[in-house]
Amino acid sequence: MTRIATRPCPFRESEMLRQNGVHPVLARLYAARGLTDVKELASELAAMIPPAGLLHIDAAAVFLADSIAAGKRMVIVADYDCDGATACAVALRGLRAMGANIDFIVPNRFEYGYGLTPEIVALTAREKQPDVIITVDNGIASIDGVAEANRRGIEVVVTDHHLPAATLPAARVIVNPNQPECGFPSKHIAGVGVMFYVLLALRAELRKRGVFDAQNQPKLDSLLDLVALGTVADVVKLDANNRILVAQGLKRMRAGRMHAGVAALYRVAGRDPRNANPFDLGFALGPRLNAAGRLEDMSLGIECLITDDMDRAWELAQQLNDINLKRREIEADMQDTAMLHLDDFEPASRSTICVFDDGWHQGVIGIVASRLKEKFYRPTITFAPGSDGWIKGSGRSIPGFHLRDALDLVYKKAPSLIDKFGGHAMAAGLTIRAEAFDAFAAAFEEVGRAWLSEQQLERVIETDGPLEDAYYTTTFIELMDGQVWGQGFAPPVFCDEFRVVSQRILKERHLKLLLEKNGARYDAIWFGHIDALGERAKVAFRLDANEYNGVTKVQLLVEHAEPA
Repeated sequence: MTRIATRPCPFRESEMLRQNGVHPVLARLYAARGLTDVKELASELAAMIPPAGLLHIDAAAVFLADSIAAGKRMVIVADYDCDGATACAVALRGLRAMGANIDFIVPNRFEYGYGLTPEIVALTAREKQPDVIITVDNGIASIDGVAEANRRGIEVVVTDHHLPAATLPAARVIVNPNQPECGFPSKHIAGVGVMFYVLLALRAELRKRGVFDAQNQPKLDSLLDLVALGTVADVVKLDANNRILVAQGLKRMRAGRMHAGVAALYRVAGRDPRNANPFDLGFALGPRLNAAGRLEDMSLGIECLITDDMDRAWELAQQLNDINLKRREIEADMQDTAMLHLDDFEPASRSTICVFDDGWHQGVIGIVASRLKEKFYRPTITFAPGSDGWIKGSGRSIPGFHLRDALDLVYKKAPSLIDKFGGHAMAAGLTIRAEAFDAFAAAFEEVGRAWLSEQQLERVIETDGPLEDAYYTTTFIELMDGQVWGQGFAPPVFCDEFRVVSQRILKERHLKLLLEKNGARYDAIWFGHIDALGERAKVAFRLDANEYNGVTKVQLLVEHAEPA
């Protein structure tokens, strides 16, 4: 079941924002998202939380500055998603600008697993002979890998943002806002953001040592297009600090001051960077980078982000685009298979979903889990074959069900069921024996039943209520598009009653509507939906500026509709 609800909006906060010069509708939207002070809307770099708040960041800066001075060989070990790729590119570009002798390695996830494993350390030692390993977007759970590096005399700097287990790895330095006793206020910063902060601290340390001054120091703000891309693509909560990082990155893109690879990804995705917005990063650029890590190896994506050669960047962006098309084909097949497995699935009697198919591709199960979670609104884990009788699972959750904690509980109750697991509240991964699948699915369902109420299993479309007639304009849409919306700072969805003037099915998949309210008529489209509406409907919608034949008109993108 889906129902429409209106976000509560505290009048006093909304009024205060309006009196401080915020547009009346934006004031209402911001107040409904918990904003109380106009200062939280600041998007300039000076408003960022200072690096000093991150535990051990000064120690990391001193260690890296010493290592650069001693000419030590450094190697970045990157994760294989968009956050990992951008974090690797930021680290490489930033550290090189500061004089480091640095290289990177991004192991094949299917061969070497996740994080800094002992096998990855052995591979890195063999191929790169490093003195120092720097992890980006991984490493907080790599206890064995760090121990192996230490055994080989390689020092490790962990930069990560994932949640730690009870024991931390014995690294030389760990910078992670989610480690115990770290008071950094933005717990939602992405891996690429953590690495950017480490560079800021390192640059300050090198200034202190007289290596640079304010005039000749590297300009780290040039990396913000990469920071914005990784932050949005990793679907971390866009708190005030993350919004600054994203706003600054988008500003650079709109002004044409982005890296060759980012420009090439915009071009291959058919988007215009002059109108860069978070949606582009999350749904056009991010998936093309992620596809490399899902199906092949992420070094293609990283190479695209670190080259300054426009022709090479374009060539790599086209390869990434082809891999993404292949990923979409595989995903469509897997989704069809998943629906066959779930043919007799009764949502009313189940709190969770677990599906395994021995023909599935490990790199795509996370997306399939995400699609099934959207369709059935249940925490979902999809499994694909690993090696030697193991199967790999990737899960996606719904609000109120902390997926990593749920796996932790299953593990505590039945340690023999799960080999290893890790992740966040909304996404997690695990490895189990193929023969343990049914027992695991039953144990996971048990946690779901204990933790989730009927209300939590009902999809709620949160809206911002009606929009005044005067704001159904392209000018107002432009104003909204200029703000940074995303995870945890939801894009505006309005809701109102309309008369349905006409409706028809488009391309056998979408419902095209003409809606009327107070004498004004609006084109609307409900993607992926073909059931007809009655004469009057309550519609939850987003505003969109639709350009056709050189004319731009307001269009409503329907999120949900029900009889009025």
